[in-house]
Amino acid sequence: MRRRLISSTLAVVLVVIAVFGLSLVVVETRTIQSSARDGVQSEAVRLVGIVENRIRAGEPVDAKGLDRQVAENRYAVVHVPGRPVVNLGARPHGGVISATQNGDHGESVTVEEARSTVSGEIGRTLLVILAVALLAVLAAVALAVRQARRLASPLTDLAETAERLGSGDPRPRHRRYGVPELDRIADVLDASAERIGRMLTAERRLAADASHQLRTPLTALSMRLEEIVATAEDQDAVKEEATIALGQVERLTDVVQRLLTNSRDPRTGSAVDFDLDEVIKQQVEEWRPAYQAEGRSVVLSGARRLRAVGTPGAVAQVLATLIENSLMHGAGTVTLHTRVTGNQAVVEVTDNGPGVPPDLGPRVFERTVSGRNSTGLGLAVARDLAEADGGRLELLQHRPPVFALFLAQEIPPQPPREKVIS
Repeated sequence: MRRRLISSTLAVVLVVIAVFGLSLVVVETRTIQSSARDGVQSEAVRLVGIVENRIRAGEPVDAKGLDRQVAENRYAVVHVPGRPVVNLGARPHGGVISATQNGDHGESVTVEEARSTVSGEIGRTLLVILAVALLAVLAAVALAVRQARRLASPLTDLAETAERLGSGDPRPRHRRYGVPELDRIADVLDASAERIGRMLTAERRLAADASHQLRTPLTALSMRLEEIVATAEDQDAVKEEATIALGQVERLTDVVQRLLTNSRDPRTGSAVDFDLDEVIKQQVEEWRPAYQAEGRSVVLSGARRLRAVGTPGAVAQVLATLIENSLMHGAGTVTLHTRVTGNQAVVEVTDNGPGVPPDLGPRVFERTVSGRNSTGLGLAVARDLAEADGGRLELLQHRPPVFALFLAQEIPPQPPREKVIS
């Protein structure tokens, strides 16, 4: 590409120099020749005037008085009736340019100039034109090389960016080159890199969220199955535990389906009006055996017969995350307190543990942020689940820790759809 740019630029410059250079040579040659003829004619007119003045004054007309009136490179012949011919200067050899002027008293003056003098001046002018043309060619070469580098280097850089993008490195380079067309290509590549980066991040987040969200139902399912094994002699107990285990499997299926739906379209929502008390009661029953094994308890307090808007499976997952965190990081009795504020139902989860360190408080919902050796995904995933249904999850108090889940109690009215008349 660089060779083509340089060759095309040089071709254009050479054509321009050829057209304008030849025209300039012709014009300058004619101008010099015309100027030489005009100069010789002017010289003859001037000498005739001098001779007439001498004749009127009665002065002699000879070479001694007129030799300084002729230019060095010219030759003049003065004819005066009744007087000898006067020769001024050296007679040129070869071709000459001559002009003759007659006076009022019959005198005449002929001035000659060698064509070689004019040819020499034309040659010097041609050398100047040739030097200027050579400088123009050199400048064109330098400009073509610079322009080729300016255009070829960005294209090479863009090719490397595209190659990096195709090899799985989606980091945008944010390089611009001062050429609108190339900058447009760079904008498109950077936008593509950002989209691919977001897609990869979403995929990684989906994998992390799935692994984390599946862990809690699987843990509860494992505990229920252990209870079934431990109470196998009691048929009624086995049936009850098996029913609870099936409920856990259904929850697990719901979580997987929700993750897959969100991965396809994060804006897809499944919020419905549901019995909040039932979801809270289900979670307390599922986690009570684990707390009893640790010598701790789970209690309920606050308002009853609450209904909320959201996805029951997602709300259950959020509460399960909070209860599990209290089991792992807290101490003493865990309390689930329900209340109503405005048009929202609030579920607060608290325990008697050391709480959240002050330095982690503002960042406790960020991914990979954890006060202990855990994944740091639980609270971040729980907040995402809450916000997906129009709710929110907040840390109201550091010590003792109080996490609050806010849920709407009414489904917001949907804006009327415009009718399309076909």
